[in-house]
Amino acid sequence: MAGGTRRAQSPYAYVVSGEWPEAVMQPHRSALVAQAIARELARAMADQGLSANALAQRSGVNRQVITNVLKGTVWADIMTVVELEGALGVMLWPVHVAWEIPGGEEHPPGQHQ
Repeated sequence: MAGGTRRAQSPYAYVVSGEWPEAVMQPHRSALVAQAIARELARAMADQGLSANALAQRSGVNRQVITNVLKGTVWADIMTVVELEGALGVMLWPVHVAWEIPGGEEHPPGQHQ
């Protein structure tokens, strides 16, 4: 699998407490980015009054993929994010390089290099 075992866990697996996508997360940059994308996607859809079906038609992204991104059960790929951003007219990808992630861990829960 591309990315090896780093994608073995879904972004949702990094939730510490609370409800996705507003939950408190483990300090894992990729999971935090996935959470931010899901949060912005949900906001943009709500702001524009779009269902997953309507956004799928507008973007060409499969409705189930949109639902899975919103639920945090998949790692959204670049093409998916670009197509959704284009259809919504908003940026979903966060400027994460400026984030300070205390004790940041880049490995799935329970796995270490």
